[in-house]
Amino acid sequence: MNLLDIQSLSGGYDKVKILNQVSFQVKPGEILGLIGPNGAGKTTIIKSILGILPPIDGEIKMLQYNIKEDPLEFKKRIAYVPEVPLLYDEMTLLEHLEFTAMSHGLDKETFEKRMMELLKIFRLKDKLHHFPNSFSKGMKQKVMIMCAFLYDPSVYIIDEPFVGLDPKATKDFIDIIKLKREAGKGVLMCTHVLDTAEKICDRFILINSGIIEATGTMEELRKYAEIEYGSLADIYDRLVSDSE
Repeated sequence: MNLLDIQSLSGGYDKVKILNQVSFQVKPGEILGLIGPNGAGKTTIIKSILGILPPIDGEIKMLQYNIKEDPLEFKKRIAYVPEVPLLYDEMTLLEHLEFTAMSHGLDKETFEKRMMELLKIFRLKDKLHHFPNSFSKGMKQKVMIMCAFLYDPSVYIIDEPFVGLDPKATKDFIDIIKLKREAGKGVLMCTHVLDTAEKICDRFILINSGIIEATGTMEELRKYAEIEYGSLADIYDRLVSDSE
């Protein structure tokens, strides 16, 4: 069974259609890269999956749960890392983590174990009682990542995760994503960092103007784009340029 199943999704704002009949799946143990230019519809896809933007048409399912029929059960199984960190100025790092744990029903022992692991990985233990207004953008991004990986969803939705992260934090983050893949979780990652996406993603969706131009592994995309040894950037340039 697919973890996330999108069928014939059309969506937009004020009845202006941005997505047109988009279909794809996120499988267990898979990192799926969502690639496309600005305005292609990536944000609309993410907002539709998160339940922020009701779809004009189509179906969104997480395992057996349909977002329209079982929104709470659906959303329990998603963790989201946004492009722009969203933190509360009046809450410390610890309070952000405690709030996340409480919201997702983590018991104290599990919470403390995972919290300490994440604090060590991202080297923020000494910031536990600090407020976000003293954090750099990269540190704020680390807090968002820690909150998302504190609990145990089925699918991680990750939007431009590398913005603001230093090289060490980027490597640590990629290592965590790979561990989640090995544990059978699904990852939908939207990014413009194509060289990194090429190294870590199992499959890709190339979207432009609300339509999926191509989907598949690197080998499948190379055949489709007729570029035998091309990089993901080469494929992107060929397919997006040809469709504009």
